[in-house]
Amino acid sequence: MIAYQLACGKGHEFEGWFRDSAAYDHQEASGDLSCPMCGNLQVRKAIMAPSVKTTKGKTGVTAPGAEEPSPQRYMAGVRKFLKENADYVGPRFAEEARKIHYGETEQRHIYGEATLGQAKDLIQEGIDVAPVPPDPDDLN
Repeated sequence: MIAYQLACGKGHEFEGWFRDSAAYDHQEASGDLSCPMCGNLQVRKAIMAPSVKTTKGKTGVTAPGAEEPSPQRYMAGVRKFLKENADYVGPRFAEEARKIHYGETEQRHIYGEATLGQAKDLIQEGIDVAPVPPDPDDLN
């Protein structure tokens, strides 16, 4: 897996994880990248700061005065993007992902549920998938 710092045309910065650099290149060329905060399709690699280990054992570099977004806020943006821009396919996720990957149905963003085994099988087939944790508010 490889992580890139990405930025959209509206200035939002976010992290994207890809199987390898070729997977990023493929998604960029096919227009499959979009901002999880606003849905903007003009996404490019941003300048990445190196991860630096400090004497206190913390890693990462944050710009002076910048507030680092919480993982919960980031995932809320991802969930919002999915609900607004992707088709919910429920437990048929693995089946629908394969149909899209092999050209049996139209190319589109989808989300749904898959078992760990199904997700591993999809990844081994070269199908890009990413887990999205549930909204904590939906669990109560």
